[in-house]
Amino acid sequence: MKRSSPIALFVVAVFLSSIIARGQSNPTDNQTRPRSVNSIAQQTSQSTSKTPEKAATPEVATQAPNTEEVARSVEGEKKPSLPATLHLTPSGIQTRISEAQRLLRSRPMATALTTTPSIDFVTVAALDRNTSRTHLVTLSKQTFLKKGSQITLTSSLGTLLTIRVVRANGVNTALTIFNAEGQALVPLTIEYPIERNGLFREMAYYTSAHPALLSQDLVRSGQAYVRNMLDLAVKRLKERGVTISPEIVNVAERLCVVEHIDHQRFLGENRLALYDEIFSLYALNQLDTYRYSVSTAGAGGMIQMIPWAYNLQRQRYPGVGMIPDFVTAMRNHGNALQAMLLYMQDTWNELAANEDVKSALNTKIATPSELLAAGYNSNAAKLPGYIRRGGEDWKILIPRETQMYLQIYKSIETLVPMKMRPSVQPTVQTTVQKAEN
Repeated sequence: MKRSSPIALFVVAVFLSSIIARGQSNPTDNQTRPRSVNSIAQQTSQSTSKTPEKAATPEVATQAPNTEEVARSVEGEKKPSLPATLHLTPSGIQTRISEAQRLLRSRPMATALTTTPSIDFVTVAALDRNTSRTHLVTLSKQTFLKKGSQITLTSSLGTLLTIRVVRANGVNTALTIFNAEGQALVPLTIEYPIERNGLFREMAYYTSAHPALLSQDLVRSGQAYVRNMLDLAVKRLKERGVTISPEIVNVAERLCVVEHIDHQRFLGENRLALYDEIFSLYALNQLDTYRYSVSTAGAGGMIQMIPWAYNLQRQRYPGVGMIPDFVTAMRNHGNALQAMLLYMQDTWNELAANEDVKSALNTKIATPSELLAAGYNSNAAKLPGYIRRGGEDWKILIPRETQMYLQIYKSIETLVPMKMRPSVQPTVQTTVQKAEN
């Protein structure tokens, strides 16, 4: 027994080792399968401490696509607000407007038996900032000219667009445009048929101060445009022997805004926003700004001068060589501003020589800018009489429209900072030499 005991023990040991080896082969197989096949049954059946670490790997793999989808979804949600965050520069807007006008002019016109464009429809060109593509949408002029009207139409690119009229004012009508996803498009320009007595006269291409276009950069660009055009007019007059006082130019710069402020909007809306809107129009349309603007009194264009006043300046200054035709003259900013400055300088020279006006200036019951503004809006020859009869209350005697005009001027003077041009004299008394033939 003592000799056989070690042998028996050896046999038992071999038997046990074979069983253990056979049992270890199964876990090895189970550990290799997940490398090539994700078995959900295996992941749920394992309960050891190492099992969750193995199960975490397939979870990461399944979550990664979801993360990318969420990122794309977030980007998609931001797209409607792109016009507010990725604004176009003024020069970039000008480029887009030019391209849109070329697109409108070059597209084939649907006509029946006549080549005359219809006067009943307006076409809007709008930019999609995400795709950089320009959509054309045609709607009735009746809808276009009704404030608050809203219509959904299919664009030239097959996209449904909803147009809402924010402010109706002829070619200067302001719009908002959205696609079906709520993304705002940028109205670039309109093609607007101008008619008179039911007959087509000309096709206007114009850009209003649409909300999607507005920015402080655009406002500053418009301010620079007005200032530069005035300085250019002064330079050209000087080359022709006519000197304009810097103070006259300073007042004229503000009047280029005052002339275009709607009195009702001035009373009921944010005034600074109104002034920014005017400057934006100058930036957007530049030489064509207020090209189609004509008042009930027949005043036209950027400076809103009436025909008799313009013809008077042409007669007084034949050497300046101003454009004979009134409509053409008012549409030309350079020509119109020369006429404006000449008229204002003559007005001041006559007022400053009047004893009643001198007394009002000395006692400070009137200022040069008030007198110039009032004289530009109404009959300047009546101002000395108002001052003589009304004294310090002279402004209540002037026409009601002119009273409002002075309120607007004062408001602009207060709210819109302007770099004053250097003054040669403390008061506006520069003598203007009239050009000769």
